[in-house]
Amino acid sequence: MKSLFKHVAVAAMIGLSGPVMASLAYVSNERDNTLSVIDTKTMEVVDTIPVGARPRGILLSKDYTKLYICASDDDTVQVLDLATRTIVDTLPSGEDPEQFALHPNNRHLYIANEDDAIVTVVDVKTKEVLAQIEVGIEPEGMAISPDGRWAVNTSETTSMLHWINTETFEIEKNVVVGQRPRHVEFTRDGKIAWASAEIGGTVHIFDVDTIEEIKLINFAIRGVPQDRVQPVGIQLTSDGKYAFVALGPSNHVAVVDAQTYEVLDYLLVGARVWQLALDPDEKFLYTTNGVSGDVSVIDVEQMKVIKSIKVGRFPWGVVIDPTS
Repeated sequence: MKSLFKHVAVAAMIGLSGPVMASLAYVSNERDNTLSVIDTKTMEVVDTIPVGARPRGILLSKDYTKLYICASDDDTVQVLDLATRTIVDTLPSGEDPEQFALHPNNRHLYIANEDDAIVTVVDVKTKEVLAQIEVGIEPEGMAISPDGRWAVNTSETTSMLHWINTETFEIEKNVVVGQRPRHVEFTRDGKIAWASAEIGGTVHIFDVDTIEEIKLINFAIRGVPQDRVQPVGIQLTSDGKYAFVALGPSNHVAVVDAQTYEVLDYLLVGARVWQLALDPDEKFLYTTNGVSGDVSVIDVEQMKVIKSIKVGRFPWGVVIDPTS
Protein backbone atom coordinates (compact mmCIF):
# COMPACT_ATOMS: atom_id res chain seq x y z
CA MET A 1 0.00 0.00 0.00
CA LYS A 2 2.85 2.38 0.81
CA SER A 3 4.33 1.68 -2.60
CA LEU A 4 1.00 2.34 -4.36
CA PHE A 5 0.46 5.69 -2.63
CA LYS A 6 3.98 6.75 -3.47
CA HIS A 7 3.66 5.94 -7.16
CA VAL A 8 0.22 7.57 -7.43
CA ALA A 9 1.75 10.76 -6.04
CA VAL A 10 4.64 10.60 -8.49
CA ALA A 11 2.23 10.07 -11.38
CA ALA A 12 0.20 13.11 -10.35
CA MET A 13 3.30 15.29 -10.19
CA ILE A 14 4.43 14.37 -13.70
CA GLY A 15 0.97 14.63 -15.20
CA LEU A 16 0.21 10.95 -15.90
CA SER A 17 -3.39 9.77 -15.89
CA GLY A 18 -2.74 6.63 -13.84
CA PRO A 19 -0.35 5.33 -11.22
CA VAL A 20 3.18 4.33 -12.17
CA MET A 21 3.46 0.85 -10.72
CA ALA A 22 6.59 -0.96 -9.64
CA SER A 23 7.38 -4.20 -7.91
CA LEU A 24 9.19 -4.59 -4.61
CA ALA A 25 12.23 -6.82 -4.17
CA TYR A 26 12.96 -8.28 -0.74
CA VAL A 27 16.57 -9.15 0.13
CA SER A 28 17.65 -11.09 3.23
CA ASN A 29 20.79 -9.73 4.91
CA GLU A 30 22.17 -12.56 7.04
CA ARG A 31 24.73 -10.51 9.03
CA ASP A 32 22.38 -7.60 9.77
CA ASN A 33 19.26 -9.66 10.62
CA THR A 34 17.24 -7.49 8.26
CA LEU A 35 15.41 -7.43 4.97
CA SER A 36 16.14 -4.66 2.47
CA VAL A 37 13.15 -3.58 0.39
CA ILE A 38 14.00 -2.35 -3.11
CA ASP A 39 11.64 -0.41 -5.37
CA THR A 40 12.30 -1.97 -8.77
CA LYS A 41 11.27 1.18 -10.63
CA THR A 42 13.74 3.50 -8.92
CA MET A 43 16.15 0.65 -8.09
CA GLU A 44 16.64 2.14 -4.63
CA VAL A 45 16.21 0.74 -1.12
CA VAL A 46 12.96 2.13 0.30
CA ASP A 47 12.77 0.28 3.62
CA THR A 48 14.73 -1.94 5.99
CA ILE A 49 12.83 -4.48 8.10
CA PRO A 50 14.30 -6.11 11.24
CA VAL A 51 13.84 -9.90 11.30
CA GLY A 52 15.26 -12.94 13.09
CA ALA A 53 18.86 -14.10 13.35
CA ARG A 54 20.75 -14.92 10.15
CA PRO A 55 17.94 -14.77 7.60
CA ARG A 56 18.72 -16.80 4.47
CA GLY A 57 15.98 -18.40 2.39
CA ILE A 58 12.91 -16.24 1.73
CA LEU A 59 9.80 -16.95 -0.33
CA LEU A 60 6.37 -15.53 -1.07
CA SER A 61 3.04 -17.15 -0.34
CA LYS A 62 1.11 -18.11 -3.46
CA ASP A 63 -1.35 -15.24 -2.90
CA TYR A 64 1.51 -12.74 -2.34
CA THR A 65 0.20 -11.63 1.05
CA LYS A 66 2.99 -13.12 3.16
CA LEU A 67 6.73 -13.54 3.05
CA TYR A 68 8.27 -16.57 4.75
CA ILE A 69 11.77 -16.12 6.20
CA CYS A 70 14.26 -18.78 7.32
CA ALA A 71 15.72 -17.27 10.50
CA SER A 72 18.45 -19.89 10.59
CA ASP A 73 20.09 -19.06 13.93
CA ASP A 74 16.71 -18.71 15.65
CA ASP A 75 15.63 -22.16 14.42
CA THR A 76 12.35 -20.82 13.14
CA VAL A 77 10.47 -19.68 10.07
CA GLN A 78 9.02 -16.20 10.44
CA VAL A 79 5.92 -14.94 8.67
CA LEU A 80 5.98 -11.34 7.45
CA ASP A 81 2.70 -9.62 6.56
CA LEU A 82 3.48 -7.72 3.36
CA ALA A 83 0.75 -5.11 3.88
CA THR A 84 2.16 -3.96 7.22
CA ARG A 85 5.76 -5.22 6.81
CA THR A 86 5.68 -6.71 10.28
CA ILE A 87 6.35 -10.21 11.61
CA VAL A 88 2.97 -11.66 12.51
CA ASP A 89 3.75 -15.31 13.23
CA THR A 90 6.41 -18.02 13.49
CA LEU A 91 6.31 -21.61 12.28
CA PRO A 92 8.04 -24.71 13.65
CA SER A 93 11.00 -25.44 11.42
CA GLY A 94 13.49 -27.83 12.95
CA GLU A 95 17.08 -26.76 13.61
CA ASP A 96 18.93 -24.38 11.29
CA PRO A 97 16.39 -23.89 8.48
CA GLU A 98 18.35 -22.94 5.34
CA GLN A 99 16.03 -23.01 2.34
CA PHE A 100 12.45 -24.05 1.81
CA ALA A 101 9.77 -24.48 -0.82
CA LEU A 102 6.00 -24.02 -0.70
CA HIS A 103 3.71 -26.60 -2.29
CA PRO A 104 1.25 -25.27 -4.92
CA ASN A 105 -1.52 -25.91 -2.38
CA ASN A 106 -0.15 -22.84 -0.50
CA ARG A 107 -0.08 -24.82 2.75
CA HIS A 108 2.68 -27.41 2.87
CA LEU A 109 6.08 -25.85 3.49
CA TYR A 110 9.13 -28.10 2.97
CA ILE A 111 12.07 -26.90 5.07
CA ALA A 112 15.69 -28.09 4.83
CA ASN A 113 17.22 -28.45 8.32
CA GLU A 114 20.96 -28.42 7.79
CA ASP A 115 22.06 -29.42 11.30
CA ASP A 116 19.60 -32.32 11.68
CA ALA A 117 19.82 -33.92 8.19
CA ILE A 118 16.05 -33.81 7.83
CA VAL A 119 13.36 -32.10 5.80
CA THR A 120 10.51 -30.78 7.94
CA VAL A 121 7.06 -30.44 6.37
CA VAL A 122 4.80 -27.87 8.05
CA ASP A 123 1.19 -26.89 7.37
CA VAL A 124 1.43 -23.10 7.36
CA LYS A 125 -2.26 -22.72 8.24
CA THR A 126 -2.46 -25.08 11.24
CA LYS A 127 1.27 -24.89 12.15
CA GLU A 128 1.24 -28.69 12.40
CA VAL A 129 4.42 -30.61 11.59
CA LEU A 130 3.21 -33.14 9.01
CA ALA A 131 6.45 -35.04 8.55
CA GLN A 132 10.17 -35.08 9.24
CA ILE A 133 12.00 -36.87 6.46
CA GLU A 134 15.55 -38.15 6.96
CA VAL A 135 17.82 -37.07 4.10
CA GLY A 136 21.58 -36.76 3.53
CA ILE A 137 24.09 -34.73 5.51
CA GLU A 138 23.73 -30.92 5.44
CA PRO A 139 20.50 -30.53 3.47
CA GLU A 140 20.06 -27.06 2.02
CA GLY A 141 18.28 -26.63 -1.30
CA MET A 142 14.54 -27.27 -1.67
CA ALA A 143 12.27 -27.14 -4.70
CA ILE A 144 8.80 -28.41 -5.54
CA SER A 145 7.68 -29.34 -9.04
CA PRO A 146 4.95 -27.12 -10.55
CA ASP A 147 2.44 -29.98 -10.42
CA GLY A 148 3.22 -30.50 -6.74
CA ARG A 149 4.22 -34.15 -7.20
CA TRP A 150 7.89 -33.89 -6.22
CA ALA A 151 9.80 -32.11 -3.49
CA VAL A 152 13.54 -32.21 -4.18
CA ASN A 153 16.14 -31.66 -1.49
CA THR A 154 19.90 -31.24 -1.94
CA SER A 155 22.25 -32.64 0.71
CA GLU A 156 25.57 -30.85 0.49
CA THR A 157 27.94 -33.29 2.17
CA THR A 158 26.24 -36.40 0.76
CA SER A 159 26.23 -34.84 -2.74
CA MET A 160 22.73 -36.10 -3.49
CA LEU A 161 19.34 -34.98 -4.69
CA HIS A 162 16.52 -36.60 -2.72
CA TRP A 163 13.26 -36.93 -4.68
CA ILE A 164 10.39 -36.91 -2.15
CA ASN A 165 6.84 -38.02 -3.03
CA THR A 166 4.62 -35.25 -1.65
CA GLU A 167 1.67 -37.63 -1.20
CA THR A 168 3.52 -40.11 1.00
CA PHE A 169 6.38 -37.93 2.33
CA GLU A 170 8.71 -40.78 1.33
CA ILE A 171 11.95 -40.55 -0.66
CA GLU A 172 11.46 -42.39 -3.94
CA LYS A 173 14.88 -41.83 -5.44
CA ASN A 174 18.32 -40.60 -4.42
CA VAL A 175 20.59 -39.29 -7.18
CA VAL A 176 24.31 -38.59 -6.82
CA VAL A 177 25.45 -35.29 -8.36
CA GLY A 178 28.54 -33.09 -8.17
CA GLN A 179 30.08 -32.08 -4.87
CA ARG A 180 28.03 -29.83 -2.57
CA PRO A 181 24.70 -29.38 -4.40
CA ARG A 182 22.99 -26.14 -3.38
CA HIS A 183 19.93 -25.33 -5.46
CA VAL A 184 17.23 -26.92 -7.64
CA GLU A 185 15.03 -25.09 -10.15
CA PHE A 186 12.20 -26.56 -12.23
CA THR A 187 11.18 -25.28 -15.65
CA ARG A 188 7.70 -23.74 -15.76
CA ASP A 189 6.24 -26.84 -17.43
CA GLY A 190 7.84 -29.07 -14.82
CA LYS A 191 9.53 -31.33 -17.36
CA ILE A 192 13.13 -30.42 -16.57
CA ALA A 193 14.97 -29.76 -13.29
CA TRP A 194 18.27 -27.89 -12.96
CA ALA A 195 20.55 -28.57 -9.98
CA SER A 196 23.75 -26.70 -9.09
CA ALA A 197 26.79 -28.35 -7.50
CA GLU A 198 28.88 -25.65 -5.82
CA ILE A 199 32.22 -27.37 -5.24
CA GLY A 200 31.76 -29.62 -8.25
CA GLY A 201 31.51 -26.46 -10.37
CA THR A 202 28.69 -27.97 -12.41
CA VAL A 203 24.98 -27.81 -13.15
CA HIS A 204 23.06 -31.06 -13.65
CA ILE A 205 19.99 -31.23 -15.90
CA PHE A 206 17.33 -33.87 -15.19
CA ASP A 207 14.37 -35.26 -17.10
CA VAL A 208 11.68 -35.17 -14.42
CA ASP A 209 9.61 -38.06 -15.83
CA THR A 210 12.52 -40.49 -15.61
CA ILE A 211 14.60 -38.70 -12.94
CA GLU A 212 17.61 -39.31 -15.15
CA GLU A 213 20.40 -36.84 -15.83
CA ILE A 214 20.37 -35.69 -19.45
CA LYS A 215 23.08 -33.02 -19.43
CA LEU A 216 26.03 -31.81 -17.38
CA ILE A 217 27.13 -28.18 -17.74
CA ASN A 218 30.66 -27.03 -16.88
CA PHE A 219 31.83 -23.43 -16.56
CA ALA A 220 35.15 -21.75 -17.28
CA ILE A 221 35.77 -18.01 -16.97
CA ARG A 222 38.90 -16.54 -18.48
CA GLY A 223 41.23 -15.21 -15.79
CA VAL A 224 39.27 -16.78 -12.90
CA PRO A 225 40.71 -19.80 -11.03
CA GLN A 226 38.51 -22.84 -11.58
CA ASP A 227 38.05 -23.47 -7.85
CA ARG A 228 36.31 -20.08 -7.55
CA VAL A 229 33.65 -21.00 -10.12
CA GLN A 230 30.98 -22.28 -7.73
CA PRO A 231 27.38 -22.52 -9.03
CA VAL A 232 24.67 -21.75 -6.50
CA GLY A 233 21.38 -20.00 -7.42
CA ILE A 234 19.59 -20.57 -10.73
CA GLN A 235 16.86 -18.57 -12.48
CA LEU A 236 15.02 -19.64 -15.64
CA THR A 237 13.10 -17.31 -17.95
CA SER A 238 9.46 -18.28 -18.46
CA ASP A 239 9.86 -18.50 -22.25
CA GLY A 240 12.41 -21.27 -21.80
CA LYS A 241 15.12 -19.26 -23.54
CA TYR A 242 17.69 -18.52 -20.85
CA ALA A 243 19.04 -19.86 -17.60
CA PHE A 244 21.06 -17.64 -15.30
CA VAL A 245 23.47 -19.29 -12.86
CA ALA A 246 25.11 -17.50 -9.93
CA LEU A 247 28.75 -18.58 -9.80
CA GLY A 248 29.65 -17.63 -6.21
CA PRO A 249 33.16 -16.29 -5.52
CA SER A 250 33.96 -16.04 -9.23
CA ASN A 251 31.76 -12.91 -9.02
CA HIS A 252 30.03 -13.79 -12.29
CA VAL A 253 26.61 -14.89 -13.50
CA ALA A 254 26.57 -17.41 -16.34
CA VAL A 255 24.07 -16.94 -19.17
CA VAL A 256 23.04 -20.33 -20.55
CA ASP A 257 20.90 -21.22 -23.57
CA ALA A 258 18.16 -23.23 -21.85
CA GLN A 259 17.45 -25.26 -24.99
CA THR A 260 20.96 -26.24 -26.09
CA TYR A 261 22.60 -25.88 -22.64
CA GLU A 262 25.42 -23.88 -24.21
CA VAL A 263 27.04 -21.24 -22.00
CA LEU A 264 26.58 -17.97 -23.89
CA ASP A 265 28.28 -15.43 -21.64
CA TYR A 266 29.58 -14.54 -18.19
CA LEU A 267 28.48 -11.28 -16.57
CA LEU A 268 30.62 -9.64 -13.89
CA VAL A 269 28.59 -8.75 -10.77
CA GLY A 270 29.43 -8.09 -7.11
CA ALA A 271 31.54 -10.28 -4.83
CA ARG A 272 30.26 -13.75 -3.91
CA VAL A 273 27.01 -13.88 -5.86
CA TRP A 274 24.48 -16.16 -4.13
CA GLN A 275 20.92 -15.95 -5.43
CA LEU A 276 18.93 -14.44 -8.30
CA ALA A 277 15.43 -13.16 -9.07
CA LEU A 278 13.77 -11.91 -12.23
CA ASP A 279 11.31 -9.02 -12.07
CA PRO A 280 7.72 -9.75 -13.22
CA ASP A 281 8.38 -8.56 -16.79
CA GLU A 282 11.68 -10.46 -16.84
CA LYS A 283 13.42 -7.33 -18.07
CA PHE A 284 15.81 -7.18 -15.13
CA LEU A 285 17.63 -9.79 -13.08
CA TYR A 286 18.61 -9.02 -9.49
CA THR A 287 21.58 -10.80 -7.86
CA THR A 288 22.58 -10.89 -4.19
CA ASN A 289 26.31 -10.42 -3.66
CA GLY A 290 27.25 -11.49 -0.15
CA VAL A 291 30.77 -10.19 0.32
CA SER A 292 30.30 -6.82 -1.41
CA GLY A 293 26.96 -6.23 0.36
CA ASP A 294 25.06 -5.17 -2.73
CA VAL A 295 22.56 -6.25 -5.35
CA SER A 296 23.53 -6.13 -9.03
CA VAL A 297 20.83 -5.35 -11.60
CA ILE A 298 21.23 -7.00 -15.01
CA ASP A 299 19.38 -5.75 -18.08
CA VAL A 300 18.23 -9.05 -19.62
CA GLU A 301 17.82 -7.72 -23.17
CA GLN A 302 21.26 -6.09 -23.20
CA MET A 303 22.86 -8.79 -21.05
CA LYS A 304 24.77 -6.22 -19.03
CA VAL A 305 24.90 -4.99 -15.46
CA ILE A 306 23.32 -1.55 -15.23
CA LYS A 307 23.35 -0.82 -11.51
CA SER A 308 24.64 -1.83 -8.08
CA ILE A 309 22.32 -1.27 -5.10
CA LYS A 310 23.87 -1.16 -1.63
CA VAL A 311 21.92 -3.24 0.89
CA GLY A 312 22.79 -4.81 4.28
CA ARG A 313 25.70 -7.02 5.22
CA PHE A 314 25.93 -10.38 3.46
CA PRO A 315 22.77 -10.32 1.34
CA TRP A 316 21.71 -13.88 0.58
CA GLY A 317 18.13 -14.45 -0.64
CA VAL A 318 15.99 -12.33 -2.98
CA VAL A 319 12.36 -12.50 -4.10
CA ILE A 320 10.24 -10.01 -6.03
CA ASP A 321 6.55 -9.44 -5.29
CA PRO A 322 4.78 -9.00 -8.66
CA THR A 323 1.68 -7.49 -7.06
CA SER A 324 3.35 -4.68 -5.08
